[in-house]
Amino acid sequence: MSKSIIVVGAGDALGGAIARRFAREGFEAVIIRRNADQLQPLAETIRAEGGSAHPFGVDARNEEQMVALFDAVEEKIAPIETCVFNIGANVRFPIAETTSRVFFKVWEMACFSGFLAGREAAKKMVPRGHGSIIFTGATASVRGGTGFAAFSSAKHGLRALSQSMARELGPKGIHVAHTIIDGAIDTAWIAENFPERYALKDRDGILNPAHIADAYWNLHTQPRDAWTHELDLRPWMETF
Repeated sequence: MSKSIIVVGAGDALGGAIARRFAREGFEAVIIRRNADQLQPLAETIRAEGGSAHPFGVDARNEEQMVALFDAVEEKIAPIETCVFNIGANVRFPIAETTSRVFFKVWEMACFSGFLAGREAAKKMVPRGHGSIIFTGATASVRGGTGFAAFSSAKHGLRALSQSMARELGPKGIHVAHTIIDGAIDTAWIAENFPERYALKDRDGILNPAHIADAYWNLHTQPRDAWTHELDLRPWMETF
């Protein structure tokens, strides 16, 4: 029986790596970004590797669009077995320069849209009594930093959401997990903006998206007598 994974925030790095990892296991990979055209290279890569990809342009902050998305996947593609929420919204502003618009937009992207994704996934999974929902967190999920008032607040909120959902949905057979990605990920953005950090790649000093994706697959396949709720992932040289 076919099954699907929805990756909300399927970018060129981690989200794409997660979609590819699950597609290799036979999942229908439903990949989500606001701009569907930006998903075409990822969709082509998944298909070239023998997988099945379904790109959707959806604003994850829009309730109507998210409800319609989950309904469409269930009805037209395959039952949703896994949902990964992977929107970042990592922005840095000194507090005096953080406008209400910036603060609210970051919260919408990194927290509210996570609520919409988690709620809609739960609606589909609970009647079947199984499934996994994974929220991607960051260092900011557990520790506020200078200039990250908006981002840290949103990520703290996402972490609290995941904890509440885990306690409610675990007894119903749904594995809810939250990951803390504590370190730079191997992306073009890191290479361009933080070349000194990217130079650590040869020493395994930044996170490989494929290795993170392996950890997500392991979370999904865990037996329920030994579920992980929160998983820290960081390079060996990262201080914490």
